[in-house]
Amino acid sequence: MRIISLLPSGTEIIYALGLGNYLVGRSHECDYPKEVQQLPICSQPKYRSDGNSAEINKAVKTILELSLSIYKVDVEKIKALKPTHILTQSQCEVCAVSTDELQEALNEYLKDSSIKIIDSNPSTLEKVLKNIQEVANATGIPERGKSLVNQMNNSFKKIHTKTKNLSNKPTVADIEWIEPILVGGHWMMELIEMAGGTNCFPDEKKRWLKFENIIEKNPDKIFIAPCGFSIQRTLQEMYFLENRSEWNTLKAVRNMEIYVCDGNNYFNRPGPRLVESLEILAEIFHPEIFPSQHHFIGWTKRLRIANIKKDE
Repeated sequence: MRIISLLPSGTEIIYALGLGNYLVGRSHECDYPKEVQQLPICSQPKYRSDGNSAEINKAVKTILELSLSIYKVDVEKIKALKPTHILTQSQCEVCAVSTDELQEALNEYLKDSSIKIIDSNPSTLEKVLKNIQEVANATGIPERGKSLVNQMNNSFKKIHTKTKNLSNKPTVADIEWIEPILVGGHWMMELIEMAGGTNCFPDEKKRWLKFENIIEKNPDKIFIAPCGFSIQRTLQEMYFLENRSEWNTLKAVRNMEIYVCDGNNYFNRPGPRLVESLEILAEIFHPEIFPSQHHFIGWTKRLRIANIKKDE
């Protein structure tokens, strides 16, 4: 086999299934495990990804309004790599190269080859696990898929067993993008519940919010994990929230219950590390039960600091 993965979660699934040696190409976002970074890059964004969240949002919207793809597929490089399998997704046109974009870019090449396109489109934990099994089946190792799915399921259940009957479940806001504000959806709804939290924004259809919505709900805890952002990068953008006059009135701010998480490595990738993502949430929501394993790696606490300026 010669596998190209055009989405980070797909790359992580390939490695978790023990197929890392068969991976010959990756997307520009595939960065875990470290050894994958040595592989040829087969896609690039058409916008500057080093801007702040407001700038990235504006650039992406502009491209989409023109009905254009926001990613460029390196067709010649893919042909040169001669893949037998390509992993991509049809879930989000912003997150990674979509299946439709790939098929349009490769067009005749796909028609004249026997390449298997493995599409990822999970919206729940059950579908994440189903997708992992589909990758295992498509690559001829169904038993490894079953083993990995069972391991993940057992890890989820182990934590949920400890939290499901708790009476002190904090209200939680999960911020997945800072400017404008987007709250988490899909499998994040389930992870919050399994970790022993009560989601303030459980409506999948109403994820783009105004700051006033956060004020209205006044959650016990806020965790911030922008898609594709490291902890440090998110800390650099906290001024979007902290410069707002009402930020310091929030209960979570007053009680120092603001958590900045690694949204690049956890939460936003529907693959094996959703287990660690659940562990992080459990540590944040119920430190009296769950010892800190991921502090400073997957999350850090943001202490209350008033009147933060962008250049400080």
